Amino acid sequence: MARVAARLSTDGERSTHPVDEVLPLPKLALYGFQHVLAFYAGAVIVPIIVGGALGLTTEQLVYLINADLFTCGIASIVQAWGIGRIGARLPLIQGVTFTAVSPMIAIGLGAGGGTAALLVIYGAVITAGIATFAFAWLPAKAFRTVMRAFPPVVTGTVITVLGIVLIPVGLNDAAGGVGSPDFGDPKHFAYAGGTMLFILILMKLRKPFVSSIAILLGLVGGTAVAFLLGDAAFGDVGKADWFGVTTPFHFGVPKFEWFPILLMIIVMLITMVETTGDTYAIGDIVGKDVDSETVARALRADGAATALGGALNSFPYVAFAENVGLVRMTKVKSRFVVVAAGVFMIILGLLPKGAAFVASVPHGVLGGAATVMFAMVALAGIQTLAKVDLKEEKNALVVGVSLAFALLPATVPVLFKEHMNADLSSLLNSGVTLGATAAIVLNLIFNGLGKDNAPKGEEPPAVVPARSAEASEGEVSEDKAAKSGTREGEAAPSPSA
Repeated sequence: MARVAARLSTDGERSTHPVDEVLPLPKLALYGFQHVLAFYAGAVIVPIIVGGALGLTTEQLVYLINADLFTCGIASIVQAWGIGRIGARLPLIQGVTFTAVSPMIAIGLGAGGGTAALLVIYGAVITAGIATFAFAWLPAKAFRTVMRAFPPVVTGTVITVLGIVLIPVGLNDAAGGVGSPDFGDPKHFAYAGGTMLFILILMKLRKPFVSSIAILLGLVGGTAVAFLLGDAAFGDVGKADWFGVTTPFHFGVPKFEWFPILLMIIVMLITMVETTGDTYAIGDIVGKDVDSETVARALRADGAATALGGALNSFPYVAFAENVGLVRMTKVKSRFVVVAAGVFMIILGLLPKGAAFVASVPHGVLGGAATVMFAMVALAGIQTLAKVDLKEEKNALVVGVSLAFALLPATVPVLFKEHMNADLSSLLNSGVTLGATAAIVLNLIFNGLGKDNAPKGEEPPAVVPARSAEASEGEVSEDKAAKSGTREGEAAPSPSA
């Protein structure tokens, strides 16, 4: 386990960094469960969409959801707790990436659908996970050179793109959920608006504890109102099994085919940018120094989780941006809250009835809460961009043009559906993919691998020299505190202030 980062206080005692603070068990459980609720919709939507597109049965779909939750729990614990040099040891939740949805559906349909398609997908997922894991073990100098392609102008743009792309997901839930017979019914928006207003009022009260569980209270309150009005039902809970165990290779031995593998490796390259951005964003939010070693550990956790996901009947994993927004809102910085959330996810993955109960939260209520969180993700990206000199035209072009590319799939879907072959469409029909790729390419064109796209007098975070695991978690914090004049227990000035 990593050394607890600390600084000297005024009385000479060492104090635990908020990230490494182990909260009392009741708070760990409460805050952890809030992370699960915030994450749940995003976690289950990928297996639901992929399973539905491949024509899986309801029983097979439930198995995919349970496998996803179970693996998410393990992956989140590894990322937050850390095992050796694997895991960022930051409050990052791991979830299935939305970027992989279109490619996986294309791979599955090309393989004929059904469980046979899952075997081809899992072969590609396992291989891509191993490739990601191996990449993150590159020698420090080589890895830092690669990471120099991801300065704040790139990571900030990617995080902003994630928030903007995710907001419509929340709004679709607020409308009742795409595909529901009453999609767009004003009552769904009423629940969403009521939930959102309730959350904002709780945040406005500025009561630290109440604000920290505002999302949880909003979901519980909105669901209670919907139940009293007859719009929330828990019938599926009674139909679900009490216990279900996820076993490796449940659907059969994975198949390894070159094109699906290539496609999934490209997907993982995009998720590396997502995780890099999320790691820097969460480091800024919790006041923890992030260097290339921290990013490498986060990417190793992504790769290990993805390979494990393919073995346990799940999909590619990435640090979940939704929960980055939740950390910013609640200001609960302890990584052990994420460990608690991981335990809850593992339990939910073993208890289909529990998962069915959480899934009973009405779409409108979930959409109201999700929209607030996704908006906070976009704000985290904007805060990262605040460190960049956007008066420089080249930096402004990187941000602006990348945002335009990110909006292309949602704005002109016909381009991808009717005027592009299936393989190319599966790769490009994603706002995150296009936006992230545009940010990387444009930054290389205008800024190269230099430092001129960082704030004046500041080096891009991605090229801060990596130290040992212990130094990067303790000594860097102490050095920074000494230079800035902050004392233990005081918050350092925000770089984006």
